[in-house]
Amino acid sequence: MSGRRVSMDRLLERPPGRGLVAVPVVLIVVIVIADIYTPTSIHLGPFLIIAPALGAAFGGPRLTAFVGALAVVALALVSTFHGGLTTANHMAQIIALALLSAMVVFFSCVRERRERALSRSRSVAEAAQRVLLRPPPRRIGPLRVASLYLAAEDETQIGGDLFAIARADDARTRLLIGDVRGKGLASIGEASMVMSAFREGAHRCADLPELAAAVEDSVCRHLEEVADTEHDPGEHFITALMVDIPDHEEQAEMFDCGHPPPLLLHDHKVTVLNPHRPAPPLGMCDLSSPRRSADPFTFEAGDMLVLYTDGVIEARSPAGAFYPLIERLGSLPAGSPETLLNHIQSDLLAHIGENPADDAAVLVIERTPSPHHLHHPHLTSHHHRSNGPQPPEPR
Repeated sequence: MSGRRVSMDRLLERPPGRGLVAVPVVLIVVIVIADIYTPTSIHLGPFLIIAPALGAAFGGPRLTAFVGALAVVALALVSTFHGGLTTANHMAQIIALALLSAMVVFFSCVRERRERALSRSRSVAEAAQRVLLRPPPRRIGPLRVASLYLAAEDETQIGGDLFAIARADDARTRLLIGDVRGKGLASIGEASMVMSAFREGAHRCADLPELAAAVEDSVCRHLEEVADTEHDPGEHFITALMVDIPDHEEQAEMFDCGHPPPLLLHDHKVTVLNPHRPAPPLGMCDLSSPRRSADPFTFEAGDMLVLYTDGVIEARSPAGAFYPLIERLGSLPAGSPETLLNHIQSDLLAHIGENPADDAAVLVIERTPSPHHLHHPHLTSHHHRSNGPQPPEPR
């Protein structure tokens, strides 16, 4: 797959085996036999309430009601062997068991209703996520692409991280990755607004600074309409990173709006592409900032570019350690974008050890030799390499 969305609940969920449904019935039989053969001074009948409780855990309201009724009948049978049904003690036990079983059935009905509503919510959220955050194609121009999305809100399967890829008219590919402040359904409007503005501007803007200005203008005009200010009255902004990769040139560009810098893999070495002067995050409309230039970097055939959100590098282990993405990239196998992404996902989930506390997204892009490069090898052999505005920092 070229794109994937992972919910930790979906990874960990496993329906109970059908054999477990028989556990409450077996328990009733065991308690009845034990109670019949024990002295009359020992009363095991009250333990029958465990059976409907287990039925609610393993099945729905119908199974719970069946197990509860079976437990009441079993207690009545036990009572006939220990003084008859007419004794006050036995009548009180039977009535209490019937009432408790009815309560368990009621709560099982409430739980089943909530699960149905949750299932509908998941279906709607997943459909919205597929429309909003379309998985990128595995191949676009000379690039191979793989994507990963981890949502922190497992019930909705949707979050505030975003990415988009657009093909410009002049043989170049433009990429966006961003992070809305906040997560869950409340951030879906802001994420959709940013991606729509990017996809529209990517086709008509001449360069990245113009594209970033167009997206910022759209965000400033529409942010108040889409932001959930009622439940989240704080500041609303979006960190974003935009990348421009020409098909037939090795000199790519990036424009950073307060987002974590991308990582470049070249000859098994990792370089952090730090920008000269990152722009403020999108949506900081009151901050007047001068027009900034894009930061160039060299992106050769065989190189891989890793774009990510802060949910990756800020993911903590149970001991509180952040996920060391830069250090891990240097040791992870990187045969293809999909292979590298699989290893990042497995390594990240192993590091966390539980549900992620924040949304996380990763894009891995590899440049493959284009026909232009194949026919003009001197473009790679004599081209001066410049990995960003700072000297390469192998990790």
